[in-house]
Amino acid sequence: MKGKTFSCGLDAAIAVMGGKWKALILWELTEGPRRFGELRRSVPGISERMLILQLREMQTSDLVAREAYHQVPPKVEYSLTDFGHSLVTALTALGEWGEAHMERIEAIPDAKAR
Repeated sequence: MKGKTFSCGLDAAIAVMGGKWKALILWELTEGPRRFGELRRSVPGISERMLILQLREMQTSDLVAREAYHQVPPKVEYSLTDFGHSLVTALTALGEWGEAHMERIEAIPDAKAR
């Protein structure tokens, strides 16, 4: 995103955490460091390839830290950075809004079905 100009703060935030999976992965990491397999099991519907891609993007954005332990078998853990924690704080209010309005949101007709 180097050299990218944003029109507002929301535009910048969406550029960092846009997409379906990143918010769910970040939410899982609020509980503490997680191994890859733990993340894959705790984010329903995500493929292994997509999880790898999303984690790499979040590392590049400094939302997530990756720590590799030099042992046999190899062990890698992912955790939130301070920057990632600050984004989760902002997402918490959005999640609360979603919980409060879930029935209404679920009742919205799917635009793709038309």
